[in-house]
Amino acid sequence: MTGHFAPRDEDEEWAGEVVDTVEPRSIIDSVSRFEGRIWSIRTDTVDFAGHRAVRDIQQHLGAVAVIAIDDDDRVLLIRQYRHPVAMALFEPPAGLLDVAGEAPHLTAARELAEESGYEASTWHVLVDFLNSPGGSSEAIRVYLARDLRQISGGRPHTGEAEELHLPRAWVDLDDAKDLVLTGRIGSPTAVCGILAAWASKAGGWLSLRPVDAPWPARDTVIAHDRVNVARRD
Repeated sequence: MTGHFAPRDEDEEWAGEVVDTVEPRSIIDSVSRFEGRIWSIRTDTVDFAGHRAVRDIQQHLGAVAVIAIDDDDRVLLIRQYRHPVAMALFEPPAGLLDVAGEAPHLTAARELAEESGYEASTWHVLVDFLNSPGGSSEAIRVYLARDLRQISGGRPHTGEAEELHLPRAWVDLDDAKDLVLTGRIGSPTAVCGILAAWASKAGGWLSLRPVDAPWPARDTVIAHDRVNVARRD
């Protein structure tokens, strides 16, 4: 059954709690289009209460990012080339959840070290977001790292081409917020992480969660077969 239907006017006003919920639709058919190391693409035929829709899905590993703030309330950003957008972006240290069995906060600590040469003594969950839920399963968790110190000997090099040269920039948190709101930086982890850090600081950091806080969105995409199996070459 195909076609469109018009909802009743009363269906357009939500009367329940404003919170994301797990409500998977039945998958009638699924076809693999591409299998990659980081993500795969499949095409699902989905049943919307008798109305079928065909949707392409990017099955993504998921990722973490780190808003590292020093004792002077400066945010650590790195300048990294991103080939899909042909731009060098200022971003917080970040990386894929590509090591099977590694806890996300340990991935975050490893990425902070590899991309900036710093480590932190104090960690919290800052904000979670779904990067592009209309087409991708990528769930991202952003951590707040404080009480920073440089690693002896500098950052360890991973051999990744994009990570050979990662200049650091230390930006006052208020100034970083302005960079986001004026459109001067646009990486999603920078936008979400900087604004979340600025808002949390304004509220006395009361919004921070424990480093091992539940991550329902990631649990959901894993449980419903939306995530590639982690594998690092």
